Amino acid sequence: MSTSDGYAYFRRSSVSWIMVVMLSMGFYTWVVFWPDQVPYASLGPLGAISKHLVNEYYGVLYKGWWLAWVVHVFESLVALKLCSDKGINSPSTRLLWFIQTILFGFASLGLLLKYKPDGRSKRR
Repeated sequence: MSTSDGYAYFRRSSVSWIMVVMLSMGFYTWVVFWPDQVPYASLGPLGAISKHLVNEYYGVLYKGWWLAWVVHVFESLVALKLCSDKGINSPSTRLLWFIQTILFGFASLGLLLKYKPDGRSKRR
């Protein structure tokens, strides 16, 4: 959905990016918070690598999980700033960009970065 003035510009991330982010963050969450329930032997090389990381570097994995979410929150705040800079002023649209970016990170932020308003500056 896009209007000519950019007031309510929003684009959903592609399904492929949504799936990649959901599956990878879901697996990462599973490995960090429920490492005893992961069937490492059934996952082939991914299972072997995951088991090694859990056994040898669990603290790094745990901190990395939190860092990933901090980065997503930061990206969401950048998305709000970009909405302002690009003249996207609809509160519901800005909320959609914020939520989508907090969930899918750069897969969402990249769409907003590519958006070029129609040339009119919001500040005249």
